Amino acid sequence: MAIRPAPVLIFFLALLAVSIGLWGTDRSAIAQSPQETPVIDHTVLNNAGEEVSLAEYRGQVLLIVNTASECGLTPQLETLELLYQRYKDRGFSVLAFPSNDFGGQEPGTNEEIEEFYCNTAYNVTFPIFDKVPTTGDAIVPLYRALTQETTGDLQGAIGWNFTKFLVDAEGRVVARFGPRVDPMDEDIRQAIEALLPEA
Repeated sequence: MAIRPAPVLIFFLALLAVSIGLWGTDRSAIAQSPQETPVIDHTVLNNAGEEVSLAEYRGQVLLIVNTASECGLTPQLETLELLYQRYKDRGFSVLAFPSNDFGGQEPGTNEEIEEFYCNTAYNVTFPIFDKVPTTGDAIVPLYRALTQETTGDLQGAIGWNFTKFLVDAEGRVVARFGPRVDPMDEDIRQAIEALLPEA
């Protein structure tokens, strides 16, 4: 008599396959020319619910990342912090936008997210913003600009947590790195250094 897998097992295997597939759809790309409209024209909410104009970051090189607390890639918070510490004195910042879009892996409140990122687990010191939808019908304007108003290989919906967008000092998206590219990867560091003033 053949043994049939339990429906729950089938569900989780399917979920795993979808997750792997989604990770695989997100790629890395360097812009041939920067986009025309700066993303720093946007106003967002910080994790206290207060409006912040991204124009405050004009003149800085930014890495904008959709983050999550319960993802297999969550340890990238540690290397994002290492990256931030390496370059912050040269005009670089990481901007984290927690999101519950993928696998429900950011279920907490803004306060719980801050506690986990900054105190309980990773000692993060870079800015953390309001938890936002980064894809789908409810996508926030910033992520619409990052994924739909860019051009060429930079354009397209993100496929998973920890997709990284590199923004130059004028606020233009110049590169995109997939979820599995570690923040301290040489490609990311070289792309950042090319945009920063000499040390």
